[in-house]
Amino acid sequence: MNKEQERLQQPGWKKWGSYVSDRQWGTVREDYSTNGDAWNFTTHDMARSKAWRWGEEGIAGICDEKQLLCFSLALWNRKDPILKERFFGLSNDQGNHGEDVKELYYYLDATPTHSYMKMLYKYPQQEYPYQWLVGENGRRSKEQEEFEIIDTGIFNNDEYFDVFVEYAKASPEDILVKITIHNRGKQDAPLHVLPTVWFRNTWAWGRWDYKPSLWDAGAGAIRLDHNKMAVQYLYHDGKGETMFCENESNNQRLYNYPGVTPYAKDGINDHIIHGAPTVNPEKKGTKAAVHYNLTVPAQGSCTLQLRLSDRQLENPLEGFDQLFNAQVDCANEFYRDIQKDISNEDERLVQRQAFAGMLWCKQFYSYKVQQWLDGDPAGPPPPGERWNGRNKNWKQLYNEDIISVPDKWEFPWYAAWDLAFHCVTIAMIDPDFAKQQLMMLTEEWYMNPSGEFPAYEWALGDVNPPVHAGAAYRVFKQDAALKGKKDYAFLEMIFHKLLINFTWWVNRKDSNGSNIFEGGFLGLDNIGAYDRGKPLPGGAREEQADATSWMAMYALNMLHISLELATFNKVYTSMATKFFEHFLYIAGAMASMGEGQGGLWDEEEEFYYDQIRTVDNRIIKLKINSMVGLIPLFAVEVINKDTLDNNPEFEKHMSWFLRHRPDLARLVSRWYEEGKENKHLLSLLRGHRMKRLLKRMLNEKEFLSDYGVRSLSKEYQDNPYCVKEGGVELTVGYTPGESNTYTYGGNSNWRGPVWVQMNFVMIESLRKFHYFYSDDFRIEYPTGSGNYLSLKEVGTALAGRLLKIFLKDENGRRPVAGFNEKMQTDPHFKDLVLFHEYFHGDNGKGLGASHQTGWTGLIANLIKMKNNP
Repeated sequence: MNKEQERLQQPGWKKWGSYVSDRQWGTVREDYSTNGDAWNFTTHDMARSKAWRWGEEGIAGICDEKQLLCFSLALWNRKDPILKERFFGLSNDQGNHGEDVKELYYYLDATPTHSYMKMLYKYPQQEYPYQWLVGENGRRSKEQEEFEIIDTGIFNNDEYFDVFVEYAKASPEDILVKITIHNRGKQDAPLHVLPTVWFRNTWAWGRWDYKPSLWDAGAGAIRLDHNKMAVQYLYHDGKGETMFCENESNNQRLYNYPGVTPYAKDGINDHIIHGAPTVNPEKKGTKAAVHYNLTVPAQGSCTLQLRLSDRQLENPLEGFDQLFNAQVDCANEFYRDIQKDISNEDERLVQRQAFAGMLWCKQFYSYKVQQWLDGDPAGPPPPGERWNGRNKNWKQLYNEDIISVPDKWEFPWYAAWDLAFHCVTIAMIDPDFAKQQLMMLTEEWYMNPSGEFPAYEWALGDVNPPVHAGAAYRVFKQDAALKGKKDYAFLEMIFHKLLINFTWWVNRKDSNGSNIFEGGFLGLDNIGAYDRGKPLPGGAREEQADATSWMAMYALNMLHISLELATFNKVYTSMATKFFEHFLYIAGAMASMGEGQGGLWDEEEEFYYDQIRTVDNRIIKLKINSMVGLIPLFAVEVINKDTLDNNPEFEKHMSWFLRHRPDLARLVSRWYEEGKENKHLLSLLRGHRMKRLLKRMLNEKEFLSDYGVRSLSKEYQDNPYCVKEGGVELTVGYTPGESNTYTYGGNSNWRGPVWVQMNFVMIESLRKFHYFYSDDFRIEYPTGSGNYLSLKEVGTALAGRLLKIFLKDENGRRPVAGFNEKMQTDPHFKDLVLFHEYFHGDNGKGLGASHQTGWTGLIANLIKMKNNP
């Protein structure tokens, strides 16, 4: 066991981490508007002056697990109009493809306990082009690409700083900070560097009156005093000037209303930029910075050392390098063990940066809906409209935890199905945290009393695909593989909570008890011709192939968990029977629902489609060849005969059911056909239908891209799908890049790009089918090629296509980086990898949110799968 693995077993090592958000402005939590316009109620321009109610933001920020104290970095190049204290980006209204961060920064390394962390920010030496970015993106249509900071040319002459921020823990609450600034340009360049420490404002709201303090203690130390914190000092080398203000809103600037202090939150900014008397001459407050006015030599570097500590130290920076390098060595040792089977250096680099992004995207998240609706005693009451607005039915939601979020700038909040996928990757390096995250979402202060999981803060009541059970079982198996012991307590606890959620789905999303489900938008944004999240006119309802398939998969996941639990407690045998029957009812309804009325499988097109059922029971099929019709492949499990032999009561109940419903057994389950080694297949698909779906999925003229399976068939490139609704013609065309529609916001595009999480589940499903059918079952890959592979080999080939997005090709280029020559070939760019939300269906370029959109971290799993087939 290496040192990092030992730390994972010890208390306290995760108390401090990279838990500060990249963006707090523009969030629902901070929105107290009448109309719920979060993006305009708080803005980037307001952020430097407003003390936040629910959390903090910063560059390379760290904090304790309750976010009482924060540390991050501020910079000034002497040309910008403001300090660079937070990452800039466009709001949802400003971007031609929605919200979008406009910075270059990279998460490079991290250990699960945050004992070592490293990130990089590229800061221009020229004036940051705030208005240009806003103006140009505002002028561009949805048909055009986003205008990024790299497109401005501001980095072309290497007139920028590479600012590396690293943290290394000497002990759980003794943290070394190293800031290394490289001037990549050919001229000496000035740079103001301000390591900043501050207390989150918990005292101004009238709920907790205690106010902490910090002050200059002399001899290179800032004293930190909080009655709930052990960390007491920020040590520095004494060469910088300390500056102090309060983490209080500048009400005069924000609202033209007298402020509570002349030294408000933006006091350090105003003093540095304008020379204003806005820092406290007594050198005390609740926010402080150590101001270094540097000249960084051409193509040279400067390094700063600081230390946050719970101890009073005589010579706090003595032996700094030795302590720091020891933690770097520990991180390397930890990942050597994780990557021992990976020989390819580039694969190791990509996987390690994927892990780093997952760990840097852990965030302190606080949102207490009842308090948010009520408002705070010391503030004005929120507008009454809020009681009929967003999240009004989620008053039980009381969140205050460290949570894995998809992207700390573009999605600085958790999303239910995103988080489930995150945990599958995180479990590779920290299964205990993965288990805790999955359990957390099922707690009473998260889950709605109805049994629904919270989707995300913009609409807690939206419906995400029910992937939690599948993630829980994957994490359970990963944990057992790492530890050599099965954690049945975890599996049992989460199973009982999942029962409640499963029941919610059955009661709320199968409105007429037909076993065909109407999940709504299900996170697939614009995949349909119209917004699937809105009710249909005239009382019609959309019966969804994807919602129904997800529920079939959910039933199979619960069946598998039940059988696992039944190995030590036979009480769960009856639960296995319940979910066996649930699956068969769903599968039967999906395969032959209402003979003569058109099931979700279309015999003519040989594909699954959503359909609209009118109040007079007419059926209108929506024949769009999209990912919706491939999701039925996900609902597959294989049960060994040994499992049945160990659960005779389950086999007895199952056999009784099959005798009395031979239509379901014959039509769907394939139960009477044993595979090799007496395995049994549970699937929505008979062999013929599976082959027909795979024939289309593996056709390069339809779904199969060089970079994975697309979300929409390429056949719509020249001939879009059209449907008329209310006299209006709606079209769905192949759009492999960013979205060109406003359907359900249209930020995330499901009309042609590649989505890693969907491909990941597809690959796992193919491996399960292979487990049943063996190597004897072979299909053409790609369709029309004359090349035949086993299903497992097809899955491996798909994984290879996904990996091509990130790995260097024969010319040393990474498709994820697109066509920018500097990002592809410059030695200071070419090995920096971003993990995007989704990827261009034709060229693999990264699109959407860019800084570790969590489920794309599954690339780490695929690299492991490739090297451990």
